[in-house]
Amino acid sequence: MKTNWIHKLPMLLAFAFLGIVPAQAQEKAPATTTPVQMTVTLNVLGENKRTPEVNREDVIVRQGHDRLRVTGWEPLREARTGLDLFVLIDEASSPVVGSQFGDLRAFINAQPPNTKVGVGYMRNGTVQIAQDLTTDHEQASKALRLPMASSGAYGSPYLSVIDLMKRWPDDSKRREVVMVTDGIDRFRWTQRYRGLRTLSPDVDSASRVAQRTGTTINSIFTRGVGRLGGNYWEITNGQNGMAKLAEETGGQSFYLGPQNPVSFKPYLDELQKGFDNKYVLEFQAIPGQKSGPQYVKLSTEVAGVELNAANSVWVNAR
Repeated sequence: MKTNWIHKLPMLLAFAFLGIVPAQAQEKAPATTTPVQMTVTLNVLGENKRTPEVNREDVIVRQGHDRLRVTGWEPLREARTGLDLFVLIDEASSPVVGSQFGDLRAFINAQPPNTKVGVGYMRNGTVQIAQDLTTDHEQASKALRLPMASSGAYGSPYLSVIDLMKRWPDDSKRREVVMVTDGIDRFRWTQRYRGLRTLSPDVDSASRVAQRTGTTINSIFTRGVGRLGGNYWEITNGQNGMAKLAEETGGQSFYLGPQNPVSFKPYLDELQKGFDNKYVLEFQAIPGQKSGPQYVKLSTEVAGVELNAANSVWVNAR
């Protein structure tokens, strides 16, 4: 009997398709993931003073085109690990910054009991610890003193914060830094530059160390001493460097043009507001061939808020 292949063609194609699907599905199977953490600030938009409730299932994390699985979302104020906070003063700052120490002391004393606060001074590319991390906030606030008005031979706030992060105790506590500086890298400066120039390479180095160690870096501008401290172009470069470092690590950078602010209080109030609305986010990230930062994008469909965090997270190699 003659076989009618035309009528059986759809059935044969269907069987062929079914044989191909498993192979394609295997090729597109989800990549191996690894658990990571990052700190996220819940920012209330507009004039709405009430913070909407955001739950774990409301947080969307994407790495490239892949949506990642969120496994944890805990308010930092309720986290068992607590917070380590370092306040760093640039020794190259003008002594007039001492007029802001009242606001800084009030900020330190207002921290929750489970927050440890330390105070350090940036000079010669290192940090001199004036007060190690402690829950005695009054003791920490008393460690504030006037800067030496000298940056030393290797004056770079970026090298200094790298030095601090590398010496930070390796524990599970969340880390925040508040740098009071003009952001000028006096170690890398040369006279051949005129006007705006590329940022110090130490900005990127500090960003990578901060992302690897889970450190959020914030900054408040105060004018420095000497010729560079009064140079508009160098001030702008310094502010750009600190803004980039804050953006990439999930922090905030405050400045009012090239001038000193009348008061640090509005900035410190904004920082405290962010501290009070910080969350520890846990999710499954896709590692690369080498350990390093992986870019992620956070969002939520909850109206009236945005999620502020570092633009990448450190992921160990698979």
